[in-house]
Amino acid sequence: SEHSIIIIIIIIIIIIFIWLEILLAVVTLQPNWSEIYEGEKITLRCEIQGGRVTEWTYGWTTPSSNTFPADNAYVIISATKSHSGQYRCMGRRDTYTSTEWSEAITLNAVVTLQPNWSEIYRGEMITLTCEIQGGRVTEWTYGWTTPSSNTFPADNAYVIISATKSHSGQYRCMGRRDTYTSTEWSEAITLNVLSYKPRAELTAVNTDIPVRGSVTLTCSLNTASSSSSSSSSSSSSSGWKYFWYRDKKTSEPLTSQDAVFLSTGQISVSVGGVYWCRGGRGEPVYYTHYSGSIIVNKKREFGISLFSTELKKYFVFIIID
Repeated sequence: SEHSIIIIIIIIIIIIFIWLEILLAVVTLQPNWSEIYEGEKITLRCEIQGGRVTEWTYGWTTPSSNTFPADNAYVIISATKSHSGQYRCMGRRDTYTSTEWSEAITLNAVVTLQPNWSEIYRGEMITLTCEIQGGRVTEWTYGWTTPSSNTFPADNAYVIISATKSHSGQYRCMGRRDTYTSTEWSEAITLNVLSYKPRAELTAVNTDIPVRGSVTLTCSLNTASSSSSSSSSSSSSSGWKYFWYRDKKTSEPLTSQDAVFLSTGQISVSVGGVYWCRGGRGEPVYYTHYSGSIIVNKKREFGISLFSTELKKYFVFIIID
């Protein structure tokens, strides 16, 4: 009867589902280390769950090639940076039986800031770099989302030539290698661009050079805006270096032949003149405003010698610079 035929068909379908097995390909790493160093030997194996090695033909997709047919083992004799990336495998037993491509290593995109400073000032040059963990730069196309635009395709480096307040905001990136392989958008990195330029401040406890002595000059940076009453001295962790000038701002900065460089932001001078300083950081160097000037005076040493003769006395004055 028709009812019996339906029951038979259902039974046949159930038997087929029981007979069929879900075939999965899995890539395993030997040795299973979290970090691999150059020169190490690495073996990746394609394992078909529920299948024997000898009854399958294997295929591999790697950062540098797609290979089919291949062995179930993919051997890297001496690992290099170029071997970083995604590895997948699949298996085929006959015309009708094959697995899907295995799961791949998950790759992450990360935005890094160069230089990595907590505060960025108007006019500074900043580079944001998109790094794909485990991937080579040349094999990816990059995308950026910024406060002002969304760009794809783009380079892995996003360069701001001269930062302004409008560049403040969040930056994200992602990478795409082909139609099937891409990363998620990275975590955002937030830029805070201050609308002013820092100013250097030059101070000295004493501006008169003692005889055969020197005075110490101290340069600090006022990182607060002109409308704020607070100020702070820059530290070396912020990347600042100090540049010193004598007589003219436009002259070349002083060197160790002109002064004794003490700790960061201090010099000792034994030559009189008008002094200025300013801070700078980065490449190319981003300079702060010049400090105000300080006049350093060098004292003269006067010596008196008395010579006597039978006829008269002579007073000789010796002036030593």
